[in-house]
Amino acid sequence: MPETHSVSTHFELPNIISILGKRFGGAKFPEYAPILENIFFSLLVGFILSFIAYRASRKHSLVPGRLQSGVELIVGFFDDFVCGIIGPQGRKFTPFIGTLFLYILAMNLLGLIPFMKSPTSSLSTTAALALCVFFYVQYTAIKENGPLGYIDHMMGRPRGIIAFTVFIPLLIFLIHLVSEVIRPLSLALRLRSNVWAEDALLTIATGFGFAGIPLAVFSMFLTILSSVIQAVVFCLLSTIYFTLAMPHEEH
Repeated sequence: MPETHSVSTHFELPNIISILGKRFGGAKFPEYAPILENIFFSLLVGFILSFIAYRASRKHSLVPGRLQSGVELIVGFFDDFVCGIIGPQGRKFTPFIGTLFLYILAMNLLGLIPFMKSPTSSLSTTAALALCVFFYVQYTAIKENGPLGYIDHMMGRPRGIIAFTVFIPLLIFLIHLVSEVIRPLSLALRLRSNVWAEDALLTIATGFGFAGIPLAVFSMFLTILSSVIQAVVFCLLSTIYFTLAMPHEEH
């Protein structure tokens, strides 16, 4: 266990939790430091976003201020984004997808602030996010299609002679089941690997001192760009999963 933690933290800049832990945590702190760091910084981002949302909606006005205007612009963008993929019925997923994007993006960028850390550089954080998407998608599929319709959907909606073969619908069901399980795993691994690589590159660049400033600046630019892209990809794939879970009219 200690070796695993040493490898995972070798390419990480010191953050406020690790600094305080070394000062006051004692010899056993490294064993549970990664867990505390991820929980603390994930909650910190959630608190900041909640505070901004509260401030923007506290005094709702027909003549909005700058904060309310900015939030309304963001909400409108996500509504167009989700409804553009799913359709008008996708508006009910706008709050979830929009919150997911802002939460992931904020966590991705948090590591650029001195003595902070990107929680999404840990697989435990990205896996939790992916599982939220997975269970919500499955819940939506069962709710929209019904239990029997959900099973029929998983079997590829066999009709005619194919439905009587039994083997083909069962095979499609197993393949579909495997793909449903792989989806959250791919979401979690893709996000975690990219954010971890960004943090590692930035850590290496800062290790060169003044000579590494150009590389550090370039790394920060790449980190910002990649953070936005990874948040978009995560939410885009999640929106597509919701689209596939919705019932479709047969022509």
